[in-house]
Amino acid sequence: MSTSPPPPSPSTAARRLNAGGELWRAVSGRVARVVGRVHQTWRRSLQVRVVTITLVASSLLVGGFAFLIADKITTILLDNARSDVRQRVTSGASYAAKQVSFYGQPQEAQLQETIDGTVNYLAGGDPQQTSGVVVAITADGYPDDIQTRTAPSANVRLLISPELRAAIADGKVASQIRTGRLTGDTTKYLVYGSPVPTRFGQIELYYLVPLTRQDVTAADARATVVATGVALVILLGLLAALVTRLVVNPVRVAARTAQRLSAGLLDQRMVVNGEDDLALLAASFNQMATNLQRQILRLEEMSRLQRRFTSDVSHELRTPLTTVRMAADLIFAERDEFDPAVARSAELLQAELDRFEELLTDLLEISRFDAGFAMLDSEPTDLVPVVHRVVDRLAGLAERVGVPIELDLPGTPVIAEVDPRRVERVLRNLVGNAVEHGEARPVLITLGIDDTAVAITVRDHGVGLKVGEEKLVFNRFWRADPSRARQTGGTGLGLSISLEDARLHGGWLEAWGAPGQGAQFRLTLPARAGDRLTTSPLRLVPADAALPFGGPRDGGPLAIGPGSGGALAIGLASSPDGQRAEVRS
Repeated sequence: MSTSPPPPSPSTAARRLNAGGELWRAVSGRVARVVGRVHQTWRRSLQVRVVTITLVASSLLVGGFAFLIADKITTILLDNARSDVRQRVTSGASYAAKQVSFYGQPQEAQLQETIDGTVNYLAGGDPQQTSGVVVAITADGYPDDIQTRTAPSANVRLLISPELRAAIADGKVASQIRTGRLTGDTTKYLVYGSPVPTRFGQIELYYLVPLTRQDVTAADARATVVATGVALVILLGLLAALVTRLVVNPVRVAARTAQRLSAGLLDQRMVVNGEDDLALLAASFNQMATNLQRQILRLEEMSRLQRRFTSDVSHELRTPLTTVRMAADLIFAERDEFDPAVARSAELLQAELDRFEELLTDLLEISRFDAGFAMLDSEPTDLVPVVHRVVDRLAGLAERVGVPIELDLPGTPVIAEVDPRRVERVLRNLVGNAVEHGEARPVLITLGIDDTAVAITVRDHGVGLKVGEEKLVFNRFWRADPSRARQTGGTGLGLSISLEDARLHGGWLEAWGAPGQGAQFRLTLPARAGDRLTTSPLRLVPADAALPFGGPRDGGPLAIGPGSGGALAIGLASSPDGQRAEVRS
């Protein structure tokens, strides 16, 4: 009594299922990696694409050509075999008809011997001939009187189809190709039949010719054509690789040279070999690089001279400014003893000297930024007192223009590794601009912090920024409304210096604005000096901003502003006019 094995336990089945799943994931992951590398190579290598396309196209063309050639050779061989066998059948049928023409009845005693001799003669005189051709005479109309005779001896009934017998019975010469075994291995035969007329009726003559030689010849021809085609495809692939390499290599050299040029290595040049088109390309590229180097050096020299001029002028103006300042202070102190018109002139002189001195200070600071000499003195700083100092300093101006300043600060210290002098200067510029453009509406200062960054936003509800002005707000000496009177007597360099200060910290200075909705500036700094920013604790678009089409507050069209290292940074813009700029350092 046999017993069936117990079914696997649920835990065993689960382990098998998990193992199968892991195997499938490993295989699919490897396939995905291979496909990814192939796709990456296809996208990056022009030579691979050209060679692959050449191989595929040439394979299709050579394959089609080889098929046509092989088919043509097979057809010719078969037609030749048909023609030869047809002639043999025709002459054989005439000979057999003469041999049996003396007999008037199928029952005559000598008829069978005559048929046997005729078959042997038509087969070549040797009943055991080894050429493979089988000759047969049948008499389907007299099966009892005349027996089928073949030379060599074989059962040909299996290779003569009823359709062929019917065609011969109708007095036609017909043929067909059949596969079977007669005298040895299974072989393909060309079976040809012809009627043989007699005095008592009709008998049939069949030639069964093996097509082994034709098949071997056709196979050899196909192998030769295929081998030639493969060799031709490989040769075309190698030729395409060589030609592509001759073209791609100079292009790759040009690309590497262009990368070195863009990296600042202005003395890099391509090697010029020969006088062909590629040599002309290399020569033109070198000429372009030479012109660019000359132009860049000239611009660098002009920029250096401009910075030197600005710095020298600023320093040289210090001495006469000090003298004028001393005289102006003396006149300003004695203004009560002058006529009202002279006293007013003394006040105006004092105010303009203050603005001139501030402008010189800003110019010196800008020249240090341009020369790359600005240094960052970072230290752990609580930003809450920094914000309070800025507000206290601008409280008189805010009270004079009727703009209240509101604070939204954390109740705990906000510590970050920053340069407190530079951060205070940035906030002073931002808050001063917000107060000046506040239109007697509150200015809100918000301070936020997360694990990696601190951010300060300054929000006003004044006239805002028009379309396109968000790209200009950090430019030097730019003013949104040139006819607008300044309340703070600014120099026009405050926001430019603020952007450089933020960039020096590795932070962002961003602006958003919309007509009639005011503006908001956001300063984001890394909490630890040297860290890279990825997000900001505070949003740039204020929560009370009206959005177009009800879209998300951080979505919208793109706006472009100055970026790090002189590059451009792209941020999202969203406002009723699609106006939001992110200026990132």
